[in-house]
Amino acid sequence: MLPREDREYDVYKDSLLRYAGYANEVGEAFRLIVPVKFVWLSYAVSSGYVIADAIDKGYRVWKKPFQSEKARFRRATIATCDTLIWQGLASVIIPGFTINRICWLANRGLSMIEKFPPPARKWTVAAIGLGSIPFIVKPIDRSVDFLMDNTFRRLYYR
Repeated sequence: MLPREDREYDVYKDSLLRYAGYANEVGEAFRLIVPVKFVWLSYAVSSGYVIADAIDKGYRVWKKPFQSEKARFRRATIATCDTLIWQGLASVIIPGFTINRICWLANRGLSMIEKFPPPARKWTVAAIGLGSIPFIVKPIDRSVDFLMDNTFRRLYYR
């Protein structure tokens, strides 16, 4: 990857908007505290981020010069689909499931402590979920890169 100063500014990676992709992880962390509709709303925010980023990446390719319209359409479609799949996996599906399971396990473990009051347990589970987010991001991103490089990208970059 090029150093930041040598590449084009990307609002979806280089600004605070990037954190919208983590909305569902935050929603999952607070699942025991907030109504479930807020958790689903957090998924809508993350999914909106993913779709907007995919459209942006396709449009950036579309604006570049190509020798034919067919080549332009193919490359823009690939950029859009690649981003949509990658972001869908790395920003929504896998981290949402991971935080959900971390919180489920934490809740299950803490509920075995009889003297732990339920409100404190719920907030502790939320804190564990939130605290887990920074630790899961890089491994998930690397795993999705590996998955994409060895599946989808082999199909459309041959």
